[in-house]
Amino acid sequence: MPCSKPDVLINTQKFPTTEQLLVSGGDARIALDPVSGLNKYGCSPVPDPELLAFGSSTATTISQAGFAAADRLRELLQACTDTPDAVCAREMQRIRLELLDLAQVSDLDVRLVFATSGTHAHFIAARHTAAGQLLKVVMVEEDETGSGVAAALSAFDCAKVILRTADGEPRPIADIDADATNLVAKAVASGQRILLIMADQSKTGLIAPSPACVMQLHRRHPDQVLVLVDACQFRIAPSTLRAYLQQGFMVALTGSKFLAGPSFSAALLLPESQCMRDELVGFGLLLRWEAALVELRRFRALPQETIIDYLDTFARAIQYRLLNDSHFEPVAVPGLDRQPLQMQQSWDHIQTIFPFLLYHSTSLGRVPLSRSETLRVYRQLSQNVGSDSIRCQLGQPVACGTREGVAVSALRLCISARQISDAAAQDGISRVITDAMAALDKAARLI
Repeated sequence: MPCSKPDVLINTQKFPTTEQLLVSGGDARIALDPVSGLNKYGCSPVPDPELLAFGSSTATTISQAGFAAADRLRELLQACTDTPDAVCAREMQRIRLELLDLAQVSDLDVRLVFATSGTHAHFIAARHTAAGQLLKVVMVEEDETGSGVAAALSAFDCAKVILRTADGEPRPIADIDADATNLVAKAVASGQRILLIMADQSKTGLIAPSPACVMQLHRRHPDQVLVLVDACQFRIAPSTLRAYLQQGFMVALTGSKFLAGPSFSAALLLPESQCMRDELVGFGLLLRWEAALVELRRFRALPQETIIDYLDTFARAIQYRLLNDSHFEPVAVPGLDRQPLQMQQSWDHIQTIFPFLLYHSTSLGRVPLSRSETLRVYRQLSQNVGSDSIRCQLGQPVACGTREGVAVSALRLCISARQISDAAAQDGISRVITDAMAALDKAARLI
């Protein structure tokens, strides 16, 4: 229990509501629009069960079970006799221990530092790596990792590796690795410390640079090259997370994407030997992680065979639709290869982010939608448009090169851990696939 002797209340008359707490303690992206009641990602701080939610590569709206858990915790917090700081520290330690346990890394010599967002986790890792020295950050391009990360690291000397060509095709991994290796070599030669950031997975579902490349660079320069795995999507199995940590890598995770917890809950895992002070956290982050753990508990309770079966069935259905509908063009995503880090395949080798472009059908053939047109479709998906009462959410548009001279961006249809858990508790994956097809049907109508 979080508290005992509930005779004295913390700010009895002014203790914020659960909705208020869930949007506190972040940056401007968590603020609610006064008209829509949604944050920058189009997510609400209260459950929205009617929304067909396939935007988990961006952020997610809290579930009914997650909100109930956050609400219960708020009631217990309100009845606490201790100071707010003491209560927060104790409760975050409880969540820290459970998160390490559910992530199946509690037996490792690992430290977990909470952060408000994946962007914040990147900044903490960079500041820790720099340790007062000149720092070179080698990371993937902004389109694939997010403008927030690039802005957060702007105080450091950053070099970016391009993952896709001008037409949106994925570059050969050998070329990506060569670029990363050259950038690291130059920084090593100049005596800089290096934070090498590897994406697993990027906005469009890429793993880059390759684990083999990153492992080799770290082993070659153990005192100069520290590695951060940007796994903020949390689309990795426990065996993959363990393997990264056993390499001595830092790993950034969030509870708001694949897990489908509320927006703005993150954590940075790193070897215990790398000393780092705890960040200040508040009740908002506490409640958001409490809700995210509801989803992680449910997902971890599922047999891996069930997860693999559901994900594989879902992937095949979505890939077939995107390939055979004239309104869409799937953006290529290479197979998720983590060798030699991970030799035994788990559920995380299956694609769960499906980026795709939109097309007009004209008398002269198909014409790609521009970035502004794609953004319009994205925004209208979650709204009632005319008599169309279906409301759905996809991942925000990602710039993806050009087609036929038109600058294009890709929407992303994603499956989340929550949807897999719901499928297992109900009638299987077929309902999730039906809902995904309804979301794609609306996108086609909006075009």
